[in-house]
Amino acid sequence: MVFSEADIAQAVDQLSRVRKEIAKIIVGQQDVVDGVLTCLLAGGHVLLEGVPGLGKTTLLRTLSRVLRLRYSRIQFTPDLMPGDIVGSMIMETEGGGTRALRFQPGPIFSNLVLADEINRATPKTQSALLEAMQEQTVTSGTTTHQLESPFLVMATQNPIEMEGTYPLPEAQLDRFLMKIIVGFPSKEELGRIVEYTMHKEDVEVSQIVDREQILQLRNVGRHVLVAAHVKDYAVELVMATQTGTPSAHQRATKYIRYGSSPRGAQALVDCGRVRALMNGRMHLSVDDVRAVAPSVLRHRIIPNFDAHADGETPDTILREIIQTTSAAVAK
Repeated sequence: MVFSEADIAQAVDQLSRVRKEIAKIIVGQQDVVDGVLTCLLAGGHVLLEGVPGLGKTTLLRTLSRVLRLRYSRIQFTPDLMPGDIVGSMIMETEGGGTRALRFQPGPIFSNLVLADEINRATPKTQSALLEAMQEQTVTSGTTTHQLESPFLVMATQNPIEMEGTYPLPEAQLDRFLMKIIVGFPSKEELGRIVEYTMHKEDVEVSQIVDREQILQLRNVGRHVLVAAHVKDYAVELVMATQTGTPSAHQRATKYIRYGSSPRGAQALVDCGRVRALMNGRMHLSVDDVRAVAPSVLRHRIIPNFDAHADGETPDTILREIIQTTSAAVAK
């Protein structure tokens, strides 16, 4: 399918207007907003990590208003059960007094699902999200229910309070397209947040696009061209994290226990395509891949004991790997 220049210009304009509308509510955090939009348009899910009060919940609620999508929030707690997420069978009395079982959909049946503090639920409950995130379906008994597109799970976790939490297993972490670190606002941004609070006025946001237009934007993003050398760069970047292989980076050999899965290379291309579209280009560049690489790969590598002993984090390990691999490709 070939898109005209008018189609591309319209897509870029719509994305720009969506970002501006969200900025009416969310002060700063442009990288976070762009990351969530990227995951939505790339058909993936996002994990946000940050201390409470940074606007993670507000962001998804605002996004649902700007895009007119159904939104639900699931507060993960130790006593949350899988049925509380996906739904359950209930007994219903029909006309004439007959009884029948009917499936009652859970909060997962929305376009935008906020899984708040996901690491507070038990592994059994966390795994209830796996099928929905990967297959976009929910199975109850012998019946499989299809979830409506677009479908985005935005999970949050607090990096400070670790007592009473259940770390996400690697299999579930790998199903998140991106892991985004939500940082503390700057002094100027914090001042604007306090100013908004003083006025106590509800800021109105407009709906920019609807569900069908979002799916169209997603289709445009999938047609962003990927040159062979850019694809090779994404592959080399993932291979550089694989210890014990000829392509392994020396930092990976020293500090990484397990490298990225193949999903990492796929995610680099998918997220890079959306970034290219946001910047008005219909071709993927090495810079696009490099820009999304930290968010795409930081949760897909597992540091070893030496990394913890030397104070290394996935971000510090990846920083040098990305820079070195970029230089090699540029040559």
